[in-house]
Amino acid sequence: MPLADSTLPLLARGYRWAPGLRRRHGAPPAVRTRLMGRPALLLHGPAAVGFFYDEHHVLRHGALPGPVLDTLFGRGAVHTLDGSRHRGRKSLFVSLLMTDGAVDGLVSLVGEHWRRAAEGWRGRRVVLFDEAAAVLAGAVCEWTGTAGAVGGARGVAEDCVAMVDGFATAGPRHWKARRARARQEALLAGAVEEVRAAGGPPGGAGVLGAVAGHRDSDGRLLDPRTAAVELLNIIRPTVAVAWFTVFAAHALHRTPGVRAELLAGGAPYARAFAHEVRRSYPFVPFVGGLAARDLRFGGEPVPEGALVLLDVHGHHRDPGLWPDPHRFDPLRFLGREPGPGELIPQGGGDARTGHRCPGEDIAVGLLASLAPALARLDADVPGQDLEIPLHRIPTRPRSGFVLSVPARR
Repeated sequence: MPLADSTLPLLARGYRWAPGLRRRHGAPPAVRTRLMGRPALLLHGPAAVGFFYDEHHVLRHGALPGPVLDTLFGRGAVHTLDGSRHRGRKSLFVSLLMTDGAVDGLVSLVGEHWRRAAEGWRGRRVVLFDEAAAVLAGAVCEWTGTAGAVGGARGVAEDCVAMVDGFATAGPRHWKARRARARQEALLAGAVEEVRAAGGPPGGAGVLGAVAGHRDSDGRLLDPRTAAVELLNIIRPTVAVAWFTVFAAHALHRTPGVRAELLAGGAPYARAFAHEVRRSYPFVPFVGGLAARDLRFGGEPVPEGALVLLDVHGHHRDPGLWPDPHRFDPLRFLGREPGPGELIPQGGGDARTGHRCPGEDIAVGLLASLAPALARLDADVPGQDLEIPLHRIPTRPRSGFVLSVPARR
């Protein structure tokens, strides 16, 4: 019998779709289904991570639907490339994001913006998600040298949040995301053209100059719109750390015992806390690509061109991989870093050469810095709806996590 199409169940169940599909089939490492009328294979487990992030098995070009490109990643983005083209473009991100100086510099800037913002919260009720997004947007635009081009931090934050919030849905959220991306791409393309017109040396003027001066594997400069897309692929994921920030606040509220540990445990515990937030809270439901050739995985045939999905949400809640997976416990990561196929909210494999996010170190560094700041923040959590709805992609606490910050105790 032909396989039933899973598109509508996915839209209805959200993060629960992939784990539920596997359970209904007895939880094998590979389950066949259909999405948007195309044959698809859903993979699960550490072996699946290695399989999925091997370019000889799974390709990205042509895998992402147009609506996702027009909202979340952008046309021509590094996420859509394979082989030498991907490695050439990826080298730009590695040079900009994967150095100690880059991580420390952006973390320091975010800390400064956070302290200034927190002073302005005194005597008010604030929505933490909105405030964190504005802090992150202001800092990353200053760090990239784009602050003068894109306008105020809140406008950038609202546009970046809209891009993430609207990529996996139809209707008003999706069209708001498209408008936000078009607006920011136009502003950043203009900034790239100004840098080039000024005749500065390629790679000068910080991140903006490096992107404006980058030459792809064919030796050509990126066209201004593609350069803008890649600048947004630094700015937008940094603003998206607002999701992790509000999840960290949720964890501190629901598991109050970890607050004292976070304040007393120093940098090692803060980093372990950041990893556990990334594991235990819903961020990415799954990722997808196309089979590079006829393959087999878990006893299932994978025909060339078939859609291949990796179950990320279920991976982080698998009791075979994580004892008592629904318990929030930073001690899982204390004193160790997770392996390349173990913790995968931002991809698996090698971030320097593969499709793992090169900004992961920055995301972890930011969260490990913001979590203790949250633990130290003198604020109350008034009554509100803190449910995190799993049918919604992406999700966060319904209230955005409201804080009541006293003027002074």
